Amino acid sequence: MAAKLSSDDDAIVDINITPFVDIVLVILIIFMVTATTLAKQALMVDLPDAAAAETASETSLGIELDATGRLYLDGEAISESGLRVRIRQARDEQEAKGGKVVALIAADQGLPYGQVMRLMDLVKQEGVSKFALNIESVPAPPEAAGARPPLPVE
Repeated sequence: MAAKLSSDDDAIVDINITPFVDIVLVILIIFMVTATTLAKQALMVDLPDAAAAETASETSLGIELDATGRLYLDGEAISESGLRVRIRQARDEQEAKGGKVVALIAADQGLPYGQVMRLMDLVKQEGVSKFALNIESVPAPPEAAGARPPLPVE
């Protein structure tokens, strides 16, 4: 908006919002760049609806599959049936408190895809619908700054 020109010494009453819009756009760009960097560090399968409101009442279960296919719950070796029982117990305890259980799944990268999917299905069967896949963050190689090579197709 341009200011009105007049010969009077009246105060300028028009509001110029251009600087405000510039600041908002800069903040938006900063947010977008930061959000994409944070999103690359974790692969969330099912995000909580209200993460800030539920963080105090959620319990997380650390489930791991090693290279041989052995199951671990919070660092302790466990059988598949034992895992089912512990997931049910944690789920029931949290539902009584009004919270939810989140499963953090970590699997060796050499495992077949089907084995990891079977574990995810087991977790869902026991009523845990919120889970995340744990990944290891590594620095990107120099060529990653440009275009990435295509994935091999078999």
